[in-house]
Amino acid sequence: MGRRRRVAERRKRTPAVVGGMTAVVVAGAGFGVYALYGGGAAADDGTRTSAGQKKVKTGPLSATEVRTTAQRFLTAWQQGRTAEAAAATDDSAAAAALLTGYTRDARLTGVTLTPGTPAGAKVPFSVRATVTYKQLSKPLAYAGALTVVRSAADGRPLVDWHASVVHPELRDGDTLVTGESGTPPVKALDREGGELTAATYPSLGTVLDGLRAKYGKKAGGTAGVELRVVRGKASQAAELTDKTLLELSEGTPGTVRTTLSPALQAAAEQQVAKRARASVVVMRASTGEILAVANSGHGFNTAFQGSLAPGSTMKIITSSLLIDKGLASVDKKHPCPKTFTYGGWKFHNDDDFEIKGGTFKASFARSCNTAFISQAKKLGNDDLTRQAQQVFGLSMNNWSVGVPSFDGSVPVQSAAQMAASLIGQGGVRMNPLNMASVAATVTSGAFHQPYLVAPSVDGRTLATASRTLSPSALSQLRELMRYTAASGTAAEAMSGLGPDYGAKTGSAEVDNQKKPNGWFTAYRGDLAAAGVVQAGGHGGDTAGPIVAALLKAGG
Repeated sequence: MGRRRRVAERRKRTPAVVGGMTAVVVAGAGFGVYALYGGGAAADDGTRTSAGQKKVKTGPLSATEVRTTAQRFLTAWQQGRTAEAAAATDDSAAAAALLTGYTRDARLTGVTLTPGTPAGAKVPFSVRATVTYKQLSKPLAYAGALTVVRSAADGRPLVDWHASVVHPELRDGDTLVTGESGTPPVKALDREGGELTAATYPSLGTVLDGLRAKYGKKAGGTAGVELRVVRGKASQAAELTDKTLLELSEGTPGTVRTTLSPALQAAAEQQVAKRARASVVVMRASTGEILAVANSGHGFNTAFQGSLAPGSTMKIITSSLLIDKGLASVDKKHPCPKTFTYGGWKFHNDDDFEIKGGTFKASFARSCNTAFISQAKKLGNDDLTRQAQQVFGLSMNNWSVGVPSFDGSVPVQSAAQMAASLIGQGGVRMNPLNMASVAATVTSGAFHQPYLVAPSVDGRTLATASRTLSPSALSQLRELMRYTAASGTAAEAMSGLGPDYGAKTGSAEVDNQKKPNGWFTAYRGDLAAAGVVQAGGHGGDTAGPIVAALLKAGG
């Protein structure tokens, strides 16, 4: 990994630390009386003087300021005084629009807000309301939170406005709507015909939402009535799909069969549950069929849509490039100094190790950064990008998996950033789906675009790569990964899974994060898998056991 100086982000607001506080909401018919009791010691007041000599309060918020600001906002919201509630925020226009839609479009009435125990400037609260549409109605309950900040312009304490204040599933620009769903529900099936539900497989919530968005109108179902999140432009750009929050009447679902294996999906759920911020994908290398996808966090499908630096797992692609160009060969001597400077950056190996008189295979297996950085001067700025696209089918934004996915990014870069890309830093971004596909390309000998729903279902065309590696280059790449699985940084995790196997570990530095993201990608026979544990540490110790367990479970 390259080491470089990191610049901390300047804080614009300073929240207060608030002492114990007890709060209750007493709601009447259509009205509520919001009362807060207790508090804590207020911070010393600070002021600053503007050009017009007007004193503007600065410094940390006091407990009283947090309490009264939350009171003013929540009381007005509960009682339907939208303009007053919006005025208590730092973005009154956006707040007014969403709070107006809360009643008009989402059709929520009888709102009762009950605050919990504050933590500093953050005030949690619960929401209870009734959703009504024509003759249908259902209760709704959920937890929310707001944060109080000080206005830089006039020093007033205000609610820091984001759409998530109204509902935690909302992102800025999203709205809540109750009505007949434009998209009928779907009944998703695994490869054996069993039903896939988020209750059984918690990681599949976002996947099921994506299947409904793409196949709901094609699968033969009829729409029901529901309260749902309608995504705005920013969410759509991030490939987030509309989300159902409450069904008032069920539609008739159509049926969509997926490629998921029930046994491997269950195993994947169990494995990621062992670590925070873990994600994994398992696929069949010879076909591209996705057999399992799981994330320990269920709000975003990092396994398919994540965009993270892949660290040293990228050295698989870089090695194929160096071998193609005659710049490296498995058993030939290859430099691995402690450090190497390129483009003004000084790159280091882990703990500044070096391999004197070693081979390229030894450098790959031990994940020597400088073995790759030292070749940067012999490469063109677009060489790595072209290799990723032409051989591994990445970074062309044309995958059609069946649900939203990110297809990896290997941008053309120069100087130090180009060198950093060779070891999976710089501007390179991947997710477990991408890196599982890389391992699959190595073991199968050709790129097969991963897919969750067979292309025959809707007649879509899968992405292809323009060429394959030469037999010699492919053989050497497999030997590098086999040796790493047997005797390198992946050996402990892959123990007992040989001999038809290969692996690569990775660790990717992230600014303002104490531990790196740990990566691991591997294959065993016709199965390929990859995983990441964000902020977990070295990939062999974190993501490695998850991936290896699933390769073993797949037989």
